Amino acid sequence: MEIEKVINKIVQGRLRKGYSYENMAEELHLSVPAYRKLEIGETKLSVERLFQISVILEMPLSELLDIDDERMVQNNYHNDTVYQQKIEHFYQENKEITEQLIRAKDELILQLQKEVEFLKSKILS
Repeated sequence: MEIEKVINKIVQGRLRKGYSYENMAEELHLSVPAYRKLEIGETKLSVERLFQISVILEMPLSELLDIDDERMVQNNYHNDTVYQQKIEHFYQENKEITEQLIRAKDELILQLQKEVEFLKSKILS
């Protein structure tokens, strides 16, 4: 989102609440000229400052940033599904490898048992 849109939302929120530059500056512990520079884009907005403004204006950050909550939920659901699929794939891969190792171990044990029996028969004969 363009910063101009965020600043515009801040101005709209300030006007909706009936706050002046002075009110906002006081709440943010800034001078009036410093706050004004935020609203005209001369001073960059930090995440911390944006959060403070959202609290003062009683506007969620998602609204200030024009983020669609439903889209965020859908994206999170999609990401969760993708991660779940990756975990399932990883589990299946590990399960197959584990089963192969167990089969190889069982075959080795069987081979060694046959060798032991063969050697016993050689010793006893």
